[in-house]
Amino acid sequence: MKFARWVFAICGLYGIVALAPLYFMETKLGQDYPPALNHPEFFYACVGVALAWQIGFLIISIDPHRFRPIMLAGVLEKLGYGVPAVILFLQGRSAAPVLFTGLVDLTMAVLFLVAYQRTAGQPVVAAAPAHSGPLAPMS
Repeated sequence: MKFARWVFAICGLYGIVALAPLYFMETKLGQDYPPALNHPEFFYACVGVALAWQIGFLIISIDPHRFRPIMLAGVLEKLGYGVPAVILFLQGRSAAPVLFTGLVDLTMAVLFLVAYQRTAGQPVVAAAPAHSGPLAPMS
């Protein structure tokens, strides 16, 4: 379980550190990698969704047993950027930094799969919340 906790915690923190600055880099990215963004709403939406996933990875790291099924969705999130990044680089349509970040995401996808596999067969223990007050079920 420690492996899964560490993998998801480190990947979640790395993702936040890597993605949050993008909110302030729209102009610079347009200058460094022309043309400028034509639809900034798509850019900010992608950054926002990716940041939300990083929070999800941190949540998984807290209780990998409980959130094990979501690990597979995390693999898809990593493949969703990693695979296109590699393909675009091989087609000559993106720069080496994009390839590098894509390979980082592909590495994380593999680590997520390993974490998923290592948590197999371990029972999920879900405690029922204690109810009190006016909404407590009647016995």
